[in-house]
Formats: sequence, C-alpha cells, structure tokens
Amino acid sequence: MRNPHGAELFCARTPAWAGRIVLKMAELKLLLEHAHESEFATLRGYVARGGYEGLKAALGMDRQGVIDQIKASGLRGRGGAGFPTWIKWNGIPKEKNGTHYILCNADEGEPGTFKDKQLMEQTPFELIEGMTIAAVATQGDVGYIYIRGEFLDAAKAMRRAIDEAYRDGYLGQNILGSGLNFDLHLHLGAGSYECGEESALMSSLMGERGMPRLKFPHAPLPTIAGLFDRPTVINNVETYCCAPYILKNGGEWYATLGAATKNSRGTKIFSVSGHVNRPGNIEIEFGTSLMELLEMSGGMQGGRLKACVPGGSSVPIINAEACEKAIIGYEEMGDVKTMVGSGGCMFLNDHTCIVKFIWRTALFYARESCGKCTPCREGTKWMLQILTRIVDGKGQPGDDQLLLEICKQIDGRSFCGLGDAAAWPVEAAIRVFPEEFDFYIKNGRSMVETPLMATMSPR
Repeated sequence: MRNPHGAELFCARTPAWAGRIVLKMAELKLLLEHAHESEFATLRGYVARGGYEGLKAALGMDRQGVIDQIKASGLRGRGGAGFPTWIKWNGIPKEKNGTHYILCNADEGEPGTFKDKQLMEQTPFELIEGMTIAAVATQGDVGYIYIRGEFLDAAKAMRRAIDEAYRDGYLGQNILGSGLNFDLHLHLGAGSYECGEESALMSSLMGERGMPRLKFPHAPLPTIAGLFDRPTVINNVETYCCAPYILKNGGEWYATLGAATKNSRGTKIFSVSGHVNRPGNIEIEFGTSLMELLEMSGGMQGGRLKACVPGGSSVPIINAEACEKAIIGYEEMGDVKTMVGSGGCMFLNDHTCIVKFIWRTALFYARESCGKCTPCREGTKWMLQILTRIVDGKGQPGDDQLLLEICKQIDGRSFCGLGDAAAWPVEAAIRVFPEEFDFYIKNGRSMVETPLMATMSPR
C-alpha cells in the first residue's frame, strides 16, 4: 500500500495499541527529497528537479486563489505554534496603500532543533520560492530572512542562492515577466533565543533591543501593523518551504498527507537527537507514531527508552509508556500531554537523570530571558536557584512543590512565550517523574547514579 507521495505503508499490530490495526509508516521525504544532492542548492539544479513550478502556478492565480490553495492544504506553522498559515496570509489588508513585508523566522534557537539550518544550507531555493509565493498572496514588496548569527554556512548558502535568483529574474523587478516586484534580504541576528519570538524579531530587525512588544488585542496584529508599522506576514523556514509543493501539486493533494490525524496535514521534519543510534533530521508524514520515529533513528543507544522531549526543550517531557501511545499530530500529541513543537525530538535512555536534565534546561531559559517582564525575569532565576540547590545535594523538603508553584506564576503570565517555555519542562518533569525529585531531595543524589558518580559536580 502506498501513500500519494510513494512512501510504503503496511499494516501492523503492536502491543502499545492493544491489537488495534495501525499503518506503519516509513520516512517520507518531500522537502528533503533532494537535500543531499549538491546541484539542488543551485538554481539550475533546483529548476531541473521541478523547482519554481509552484511559483509559476501562483503567478497564474489572483492572490485569493493562492491563499485558497494554502487553506485547502491544511498547512500549519512549523515553527512550533501550529497556527494555520492561510489565516496569516489572508489577514493582510486587501487594499494596499504602502509597503507589505514578508518575514522569515530563521532564528532557530530552540535547543534540540536543527531542521531549518539544513533546509537553508541544502535547499535554499525552496525557502526563496516559498517566500515569493507568499509575496504573491499578500502583495508583498520586501522580504527579510532573519537568520541566526551563528549559522554562517546557512547564511552563505542563502546569499549565493539569492544572488542567483536575482541574476536569472526570480527576484527583483518584474519576476518572470509577471509584473511582480519582490526584493529579498538577509539579516543576521546576534544569537538571542528571545528573537525567535515574532515581535522581538521585528524589534531587532528595526534596530531596537530584541524584546517582545505588546500584542493583540491591546495592539494591532502584525498583519495590520508589523515591521515598521506596515502589514507583515511572518512564518518559519519550514513553513515557507512547503508552499512550492502545495502550489505545484494542489492543496487537496497536500491535505491527503497526514489525513489519518485530526487536523495535521503534510510532512514534518524532526531533528532527532539524544540516545539514538542515528541522530539527524527525519521527515515524516503526520500520523506516524513516535516509536516509528525512534525506529527510523536506529533505535535506542546505551539503554532502554526512559523519556522523550518530542518537540524541542520547551515541550513537556513524557515517559516511555506515553511514547508508545504517541501519534505525531498537533492534537494527537496533546492526548499524551505534550506537543509537536518545533520538532526537536530528544530520546533519553534509562541512565538519564531527569533532575539534572531539567536543571540544564532551566539554566538555558534563565540565561535567555530578556528581562522585560517580572514573571519570566524573576521566575526563571528562582527555578534555577532551587534546581541548583537540589542537584548540589542540598535540596529541602517541599522544593518540588515550590517549583510547581513558581511554574503556575510564570505560565500564562509572562509578556511572551519564553516564560511558558521555561515553566512547561519543569512542571512536566515533576509530574511525570516525581519519584526522582523526591529521591534527590531526600538523599542528596540521583536515583540513577552510583554513590561515586554522585560526588561529581553536575556542572
């Protein structure tokens, strides 16, 4: 049995689903199909493999026709939030009285996530074509790719690709003789995790401090007043890369991928790391099980599966039992109390100390907080102080409950999502692995370590 893109499927019974028949899926390469072919990173090689057919189709439609195809596809934002892409594009004012901007969030700072880096390095024209299609749909004039400053190889690849696109008429004035004018620029950030938040990204792009702005309903949506107070669409690298395939093959075709899920369509790239035999980026169809993703990664290394952080460090951790039940989809992952997130999937074996793992996570968020709002600025520091006390063997009775109380005061109360991202991992770790925190607090060492290992500093 085959799906519309050719990936083999076969029926299988697994104990995790109590005899229910499920489809076992293989890796499905759409965005990454030609990623390892060096020619695909050149304009000639890209066009020879079907590149820019999507843009040509879009140029033959009016803007609403392009948006309708994106809507039919069911495409949702691949940066972590999973927001329907067509709603953003459709929100740009129909009456144009000034510059419209197209922004790409390429500030990939979520620990465990490295998919966008590969896409920019090996498939740069997918991103350029996708942003140009967005310009057709939103009457965009100028685009910016806000790229993480450390991604020098990705920035160089994008620079070469943009130059080629300008040279051959795929960017600039009167693109492909269609009358569309669209200029695209690169902007390197300075490595701030906070600038992955869209309003902070826009602030940084305008030369301000990378801090979040007031949001709807107290401030206009970016589609009304974003960059330089002009209508702005902002999406993730992977999201834009999907657009050429949707316009080339049709939204209804794309929607057949992931059709087994409630509301997740297409493919998703997961950056698999941790205790696996073959870490790397794996593109799968929504509806694939988490255990199948583990199998595609070569299985566990150094021990049995203990836990997984499926979507980047900000996503709630789940245990092995939940992993066996998890189906990859936005709503389906919610059924096991976690999220798809950005796709930074970390599998952990049974030699992992969850307390120290979460301590390192908390350390990252405390350091990356921009300090604008009190819940995040103070709360992340408090959580780090308590977790440091625990891993130093000086935990006090009730520290785990104190951490949960702090999480409640941060979650939903901070100015942007960084506070939520800091609270969710800590809350989930205590909820899923309470015995590890209890043991560490009572005994001054981890329950998965020997006494000799406990004398070694976690830092």
